[in-house]
Amino acid sequence: KLGLTDHEREQPKAVVRRRSSSQSMVLRARIILKCASGDDNCDVAEQLGTSQQTVCKWRKQFVEDRFEGLLDCPKPGPPRSVRGAVAACGFG
Repeated sequence: KLGLTDHEREQPKAVVRRRSSSQSMVLRARIILKCASGDDNCDVAEQLGTSQQTVCKWRKQFVEDRFEGLLDCPKPGPPRSVRGAVAACGFG
């Protein structure tokens, strides 16, 4: 069972409720909430329609870095420009 304080439990709940949250972040938050309720990785993966590897990864990230471990890491290099994205799609 993954132990959460009341404050730590509120953070993923807020992510799930927020309409502007990315789907990947919502999945991570749901994984943590299910793990905290006592479900094992197999059950969590089945309930959320994801793989056990995904559940293991985000549970481990949360244990190591708490909520900050669930955040997307910045990608290396400069951000893509609109022109670069259009060219990559074959429209440029």
